[in-house]
Amino acid sequence: MPGFQAHIIGSSILGAGYGVAGWYLGGMPPATAALGAGLCAASGMLPDLDNGAGMSLRESTAFAAALMPLLMIQRFQQWGLPLEGMILAAATIYAVVRFGLAYLIENFSTHRGMLHSVPAAVIAGQVTFLAFVSAEPLHRYFIAGAVVLGFLSHLVLDEIWAVRQGLFGPKVKKSFGTALKFAGPELWPTIVAYVLVISLGAVAAGDAHWTERVASIRQHMEHAARYQQPYHPAYPQQVQQPQQWQFRR
Repeated sequence: MPGFQAHIIGSSILGAGYGVAGWYLGGMPPATAALGAGLCAASGMLPDLDNGAGMSLRESTAFAAALMPLLMIQRFQQWGLPLEGMILAAATIYAVVRFGLAYLIENFSTHRGMLHSVPAAVIAGQVTFLAFVSAEPLHRYFIAGAVVLGFLSHLVLDEIWAVRQGLFGPKVKKSFGTALKFAGPELWPTIVAYVLVISLGAVAAGDAHWTERVASIRQHMEHAARYQQPYHPAYPQQVQQPQQWQFRR
């Protein structure tokens, strides 16, 4: 099984390639591309949250608790929160993720359970998509995709490490197939995971539709303002403005 170092190196290399591709080929701003690269690198450790009270759980929950309020800054502004409200909301989110989520994972999750699955990667991407708000809808998909990609890199590395070269050819360990999967060994965690996927997917779809509609309205308004020209004698087709009467003496 690959350790912490192997996972973080793999997701970091993948994140660097993802960020460069987004900037060079996708036209992403450098800051957005760098954020996507960093999130992809950090997300490579998310599936190991189910290891229990180890370094992965402490580091990952602390990182997620600090990052989540930062991703939601524009969401706070969209809700019309004052500065004091933003600080309180950020502190609340930090406490819930850092202590509440860590407690649930430590006490109710099992190693190589549904946290090591494709639905869990989708949930991580959906949560990121809902937290991160941008005036450009494509930027939201790029950032959410970075988290999903980093999450999946962990699962793929686990499956690769489950195959080793033996004396008479490759041998498959018992852990093969327990990472990159769509259903866990227990029924209820699987049901909960798919309920979250469907619920968050519906909320994300509605939020994406609303955000893209607002962006489209803003784009049309900017387009109309850009091409609206004032009256000039060189444009006789425009409606002339009424002029003041001039009287002769």
